[in-house]
Amino acid sequence: MTETGCDYDVLVIGGGPAGATMSTFLADRGRGVAVIEKDVHPRFHIGESLLPLSMPVFERLGVVDKVADIGMIKYGAEFVSPWHRKTQTYYFGGALDKAYPYAYQVKREDLDRILIDNAADKGVAVSQGSRVVDAHRHGGRWDVAVEDRDGGRRSLTARYLVDASGRDTFMGKKLGIKQRNPNHNSAAIFSHFENAERLGGIDEGNISVFWFDHGWFWFIPFRDGSVSVGAVCWPDYLKTRNTDVDSFLLETIQKCPPLAERLRDARMTMPARATGNFSYQADRIFGDGYMLLGDAYAFVDPVFSSGVHIALNSATHATEVVEAALREDPELADIQARYEERIHQALEDFSWFIYRITQPAMRRMFLKPRNVLRVKEAILSLLAGDLFRDTPVRWRLQLFKAFYAWTYLIHLPSNIAAKRRRQRAVALAAEAG
Repeated sequence: MTETGCDYDVLVIGGGPAGATMSTFLADRGRGVAVIEKDVHPRFHIGESLLPLSMPVFERLGVVDKVADIGMIKYGAEFVSPWHRKTQTYYFGGALDKAYPYAYQVKREDLDRILIDNAADKGVAVSQGSRVVDAHRHGGRWDVAVEDRDGGRRSLTARYLVDASGRDTFMGKKLGIKQRNPNHNSAAIFSHFENAERLGGIDEGNISVFWFDHGWFWFIPFRDGSVSVGAVCWPDYLKTRNTDVDSFLLETIQKCPPLAERLRDARMTMPARATGNFSYQADRIFGDGYMLLGDAYAFVDPVFSSGVHIALNSATHATEVVEAALREDPELADIQARYEERIHQALEDFSWFIYRITQPAMRRMFLKPRNVLRVKEAILSLLAGDLFRDTPVRWRLQLFKAFYAWTYLIHLPSNIAAKRRRQRAVALAAEAG
């Protein structure tokens, strides 16, 4: 019980990377924090490729060694184009900031377990297998109804509510503020495989991105020898499926010969899964006594492994916002505005590239990078996730955009055709939704 008569200072809905990270940092500051997580860790989750600039967050949390124990070290990202018969590897050590030259590939069930256990060890009251079924604010506090795994219900009170429920978007749905992103729409089908052909040497742990006619594939190697393979494609392609999900994924892989070659002797080790529209955003981050954090606020597309990275970093910066709200800081509005600007800028930086990743012009530039005015180093900084600090990255990204515009114009017919196809897919998905 807090001094204000509430059970907790902060109640966090969701115990994924965002919720576990924020709750740990708040507990470190002496706050009473509860996390209500609907699943029981470990549980399967997609989002297995980490970024180098997530490592400082793990350092602050004190879990770097544990992440290293479960992770496959990842020095870079490989891009493969069947049309160009060419690959290009970007090494994080070549970014503007050379201090974080690697990250890890992890199975999310293992990473999430580490983070939620760490939160509990730091004094967070963690309830797994429980779900928030309702929440109301009155009298300056939240009354939260929780249903436990045995079906029993209880009520908790908190001064502040953090929605870190991920794609469940608890508050977004409750308040009707979750909106489909009108500029992008994609869906994914994925599974894990064993006995796949991996890269050699220091490249063994690198993520590989394969373009194909209907979108792109990820290929993520794990420490135990298995790999995660998934296709992110336009929903109109997924609607052509007339077989079971396993068969459809295998058929889709055959449409990308370089990937099919890497998987020629591989075996699927779990049923394939499909997920719908990746792209959404809520109308606002903050309200009276609450905030939306990580994927509960917005998600675009996994092409640059941005989901977990934004969750970790937004949780880190949002801790200051929640602290300001709890102490009723008179500058709270300004603190919230600075946070929003930081998050929106990171989403905008990632989104610009995501919206264009299947454009012929973008493929050409990624496969033939030039380091004019250190632009290639800035792209590496983006791939490393260096978008939450005051670094000289963005003006070089603007220069890259100018180079992109020129490349687009040089190859105008193919780029217009690709853009129109994407626009048709987004429009069709909007009509179906």
